[in-house]
Amino acid sequence: MGELTDLIASGLVRRGEPLGPLTTYKAGGPASYYAEIDSEAALRQLISSGLPIHHPTLVLGRGSNLVVADQGFDGLVIRLGGEFMEAAFDDDVVTAGGGVPLPRLARQTVEAGLLGLEFFVGVPGSVGGAVRQNAGCFGVEVKDRLVGAVVTDLHSGVTRTVDAISLGLGYRHSNIASQDVVVSASFKGHKGYPEVGRRLMREITRWRRDHQPGGTLNAGSVFKNPEGISAGELIDKLGLKGTRVGDVAVSDKHANFFVAGPNATSAEIRRLVEVVKDAVMEKTGTILEPEIQFVGFEE
Repeated sequence: MGELTDLIASGLVRRGEPLGPLTTYKAGGPASYYAEIDSEAALRQLISSGLPIHHPTLVLGRGSNLVVADQGFDGLVIRLGGEFMEAAFDDDVVTAGGGVPLPRLARQTVEAGLLGLEFFVGVPGSVGGAVRQNAGCFGVEVKDRLVGAVVTDLHSGVTRTVDAISLGLGYRHSNIASQDVVVSASFKGHKGYPEVGRRLMREITRWRRDHQPGGTLNAGSVFKNPEGISAGELIDKLGLKGTRVGDVAVSDKHANFFVAGPNATSAEIRRLVEVVKDAVMEKTGTILEPEIQFVGFEE
């Protein structure tokens, strides 16, 4: 307990940090403990305190696929910053810290004349979250570009370098454990003209603007796509666009996006997910699996 007190006194760990502002839904309560880690030394200090072992732990990226319960999260939230927000180039490989926002990485690589990661401009997450979920869009996934990742076990403190194959990457899946944090990842691209990459990023951005509800509070795709059909198409065919719970509704523009108003609660978001999931199951027999993560909710 003394060491925890010291961590709080030093500012490395904060108590009662609001989590809603750190998510794209802007809803949800506080974390019991919150640590923004800006260096390897700070990460080591946190691990050595034993805090990650004794409390449920959530590694928070850009909060783009996360719903935090209204009462908050009774555990430790870790967010990478500082040196984990940097990227370095070596020929046709870029190595980026786990906290780097994917759209920023896409633009950095293009301007450096390294192409192949333009799809990241359409993924509003972080490098660490992208590796954990094998994020992707426009027919390209992390596994198609990933060389490997550096992963630290928050319980043992062991850091290991893992190649892409060993991560078991599948559709929105990896074998990265819940107590692991991706501190960096390396991606392979190919040399090319920046304007070619800029043009592709403009196309991706334009497509998202035309087909997805931009400028709203949402967490991207709510459900993973079942085999053979997109979740949005399935929900749309059942006439569920516009279905509402409180201040949250199924988007009229894209049925796999649920849009929240300024007064939405996390409970309303989760309830709408359940309503749509139940309706799809009842009418088609298809079980939709949420892509977004719910934390702090009582099961």
